[in-house]
Amino acid sequence: MRTLICIDDTDNIDIKRGTGQLAALLAEEIASQGWGECEPITRHQLFVHPDVPYTSHNSAMCFAVDTKPEYLEDIIRYGGEFLRRERAAGSDPGLCVAVPEQLTNPGWLIAYGFSAKQQVLNKEYAYSVAAELGVHLSEHGGTGDGVVGALAGAGLRLSGNDGRFRGKLTIAMPGQAVTVADICAQTYITKVRSKADGRFLTPNELVELGEAVKAVLIDREAVLLVAPLPTPGARGAVWRTCSKEELKAY
Repeated sequence: MRTLICIDDTDNIDIKRGTGQLAALLAEEIASQGWGECEPITRHQLFVHPDVPYTSHNSAMCFAVDTKPEYLEDIIRYGGEFLRRERAAGSDPGLCVAVPEQLTNPGWLIAYGFSAKQQVLNKEYAYSVAAELGVHLSEHGGTGDGVVGALAGAGLRLSGNDGRFRGKLTIAMPGQAVTVADICAQTYITKVRSKADGRFLTPNELVELGEAVKAVLIDREAVLLVAPLPTPGARGAVWRTCSKEELKAY
C-alpha cells in the first residue's frame, strides 16, 4: 500500500538541521521499524509571501512508503511523536499521511497542492480539505500552521509533476562525462531529458556532470534534466546537467 508522508515547518532560522533532514531521519526510522520501504524525498516549493510565515524557502518535504494497512496507525502515531520530539524551538510542524488509493477525490488534493504554490491558505481550510478527502492531518507544536504545507506537499507529490528530489546524486566527479545508461544504473533516475525541448536522451549519449546533480519529479518519474553545451565537453559530450538555479521552477 503506497502511502505519502509529508512534513513542513519543523525548523527555525538558527537551527542547521532543516525539514529535509528530518524527513530523511523519519524515513529511516520507518524503515528500521520494519513498517515499509521508503522512496526518495521530494522538496516542494510553496508560495512565498509576507503573510506566510516560513523559515527560509517555504518548502515541504514528502516521501512515499510501501507499507501494509496494519502499519498505518503506527506510522501516523510515530510520525507525530517524532515531529514533536525533533522539531526546532519556535517551529510549527505539520504532518500529512495520505493513502492515494483510498482518497475520495485525488484531484482535489492535487489542486490544493498547486493552489498553495500561488496563494495564501490557512490551516482551517487545510483541515476541512483533509477531512473531506479522508487524509490524516495533524499539528505537533507551535501554531501548527505547518499542516498547510504538509497537505500541499502531499498533493504535489501525488501529482507526479512537481518537486526536486532532495540531495545531490553521486555518479562521478564534476566535469566528468558519463552515459545515460550509467546514470540510470547508478541512481534512482529513470530518464534523462532535455530541459529545452523535452527530448529523452538515448542510453549511449554522454552527459557532463555539474557540481550538483539533482533529479526532478516529472510524470511520476525521477528525471535528470540537461542542457546543451556550447562546445563539446569531456569525452565529446554535448550535454551537461542543469544547475540548481536552472531547476528553481521545480
